[in-house]
Amino acid sequence: MSLLAPTDSSWAREYRGRFVVFEGPDGSGKSTQLRRFAALLKDQGVALCEVREPGGTPVGERIRKHIVLARAEEGLEMSVRCEMLLYMASRSELVEKTIFPALKRGEMVLADRYVASTLAYQGAAGALAMADISAVARIATRNLMPDLYVIFDIDEQAAAKRLSPLLDRMEAKGAAFHRQVRQGYLDQAKQDPGRYCVIDASQSEEQVWVSVQRTLAERAKTLLPLRARG
Repeated sequence: MSLLAPTDSSWAREYRGRFVVFEGPDGSGKSTQLRRFAALLKDQGVALCEVREPGGTPVGERIRKHIVLARAEEGLEMSVRCEMLLYMASRSELVEKTIFPALKRGEMVLADRYVASTLAYQGAAGALAMADISAVARIATRNLMPDLYVIFDIDEQAAAKRLSPLLDRMEAKGAAFHRQVRQGYLDQAKQDPGRYCVIDASQSEEQVWVSVQRTLAERAKTLLPLRARG
């Protein structure tokens, strides 16, 4: 028997003032689910700030469009360390100009990617030391951690079938790379189950959406008290 979504969506109000990040490999469907969750939050009257990474600011959007996510055929090559630092530069600007101000206003911040992506892509798959990434992240984000990471888990073969044939730099890195990315996310979730939850993203969009609602409704019961930010 398939599971049903909660009939009462008032649990979403518990996410007021929270910082929640949707994460997962390319092709996991996380952005689609993020849009659906954002609509539910707005229906429940939750003041919301939506952001994406890289991007979200004039500086971040230039880094996104012209460098880190340029189309694969453009031949823009760089070291993994340089790549990591560019993502962190975009993230630093986003935290400073958008995320912290929104949290201070009492809004919920819903992000499409954050530090967990760098740990998975440039760390687990790119072989950069996790300690180095975490050290840079503490500086770039002023040590701002999300209340919750929602990981959309899918294997690399299934994810590849969902991607556009016009792959960007990260999408075009191959099956072995994306297998390591997936494992990187799962390892993070295993190490910090209080901050991470994992959704089976191999299901249909509707089934995944039911899982998202059930999981986040359950997690709403265990959120820690809000603390001052900044």
